[in-house]
Amino acid sequence: MFNFDEASKKSKEAADTVLKGYSEVAKGFQAIAAESAEYTKKSFQDTVAHVEALAGVKSIEAAFELQTNFVKAAYEGFVAEATKLNEMYVDLAKTAYKPYEAPLSRVSTALTPAA
Repeated sequence: MFNFDEASKKSKEAADTVLKGYSEVAKGFQAIAAESAEYTKKSFQDTVAHVEALAGVKSIEAAFELQTNFVKAAYEGFVAEATKLNEMYVDLAKTAYKPYEAPLSRVSTALTPAA
């Protein structure tokens, strides 16, 4: 026989799990957005400082060296930031999957034929 109290309890648990998952995912996206904004701000400030330094250079050789150092530092900073954001996205995916891990493994186990 169908038990309404049990069904109500299970649906409340499922809704709570989904809401908790959405909350964690939203926090993850907020952290990624904050990190991206911080990197963009730092990159802009570094570029402005570089242009100011480049404007005060007296020789082509010094300008070339300054530009080379800036490009190298900018590239290294970009690679480091991309790696950090990648790790944040991986953590976000793990967080988003976590509430569904146990139910999916139960389904998978139930659907796997016995040997």
